[in-house]
Amino acid sequence: MTTIEFPKDLKWGAATASYQIEGAANEDGRSPSIWDTFSHAPGNVKNGDHGDEACNSYHLYKEDVQHLKKLGVGLYRFSIAWPRVIPEGTGELNSKGVAYYHNLIDELIENGIEPMITLYHWDLPQVLQDKGGWESRETTDAFQQYAEAMFKEFGEKVNKWITINEPWCASFLSNYLGIHAPGKTDLQAGVDVAHNLLLAHGKAVKSFRELVPEGEIGYAPNATWLEPFSPAEEDVNAARRGMMWQKEWFMDPVFKGSYPEELTSIFENNNASPKVEDGDFELISQPIDFMGINYYTGSLARHKEGEGLFEVEEVPLDYRKTDIGWPIYADGFYKLLTDLNDTYGDVPIYITENGACYNHEVEDGRVRDQERIDYLKQHLTSIHRTIKAGVPIKGYIVWSLLDNFEWAEGYEKRFGIIHVNYRTFERTPKDSYYWYRQTIQNGWFEL
Repeated sequence: MTTIEFPKDLKWGAATASYQIEGAANEDGRSPSIWDTFSHAPGNVKNGDHGDEACNSYHLYKEDVQHLKKLGVGLYRFSIAWPRVIPEGTGELNSKGVAYYHNLIDELIENGIEPMITLYHWDLPQVLQDKGGWESRETTDAFQQYAEAMFKEFGEKVNKWITINEPWCASFLSNYLGIHAPGKTDLQAGVDVAHNLLLAHGKAVKSFRELVPEGEIGYAPNATWLEPFSPAEEDVNAARRGMMWQKEWFMDPVFKGSYPEELTSIFENNNASPKVEDGDFELISQPIDFMGINYYTGSLARHKEGEGLFEVEEVPLDYRKTDIGWPIYADGFYKLLTDLNDTYGDVPIYITENGACYNHEVEDGRVRDQERIDYLKQHLTSIHRTIKAGVPIKGYIVWSLLDNFEWAEGYEKRFGIIHVNYRTFERTPKDSYYWYRQTIQNGWFEL
């Protein structure tokens, strides 16, 4: 047996997001978000699923905190629903919505769990979408006002903050590929949203320094790793281009103060370009305290003429895939993290999401999800290697605490280490929950 042992100061956590778990979509003054609108439109989400009730965590948050406590995590990453706390997008706070998050935060702290707040995990108030949404620079001002209100409300209790979750998904997946809300299929819209999300991030960081000077703030891009199919130059370049869309496009502005020229040229050749104004990069590239990284999958990549914007074809490494169809590539996790360190320097990194979709059900009161345990072992081994390589990994946060509303996939796809019965809302910790608890307690596991 090989022992994989972690540093004593590594922080362990679990993550969720507001629209995916809270439910109570029409309660206590919450207004609709773009995901309410998108999910209630026929054909957008499998089975017509929506987040009206989700996991009912709005009412069951105390039970969820007890599961976190028994799990032994030191961090809980959750997001605030913007339309719950500021129903009109700007202006007056909704006292009932704000009270919910105060109660959740207090419950976490009383149970020895540090809150980590994500400000934007995709549930933009629909009233702002009606005014142009993230395609409009005015939404960046609305976000800054929202962020400032949250910093003032919770900054004395909460030290760790994330501005934007997975900006690639919130921009290109949602506005160019049309798979997520608001479901547009316009490259220029995707480019505009991407830029405005980064600008909103920068504005929030600036406000944070003034309002929560002792706190830590970062953002949480998602990234994959594409390994060249062969040493041929065309395959090497294709893999680089394919990753650049998620990686450099959202990281170069933050850490280098510019967009990558190669990708800018590709967009321009497709009649799209970012609308950058004077001072934008200065705001976007302010120093942050950490980078969050969400990693799930990777593959081989080779050049293929006419294959999408970047002429890259992804080729699965082998037959192993999770139940959402994503190839398993744990070594890509190590390669991504060491590459980020080589490219951007010793920026502290939290793994803000990592996990696997396996759709096991409860049998005899137990959920036997050995495949998820194997996935976590593989990826935590890559984290161990990354730490040994000198990359400053500060924490690991599993996705997700609960099975939940998996966006366009609805409730068919389960990522949780706790099973949720969506009719009764009963929670059943899975075998992976107990394995993760033991790993946290020990600080090691065996392969």
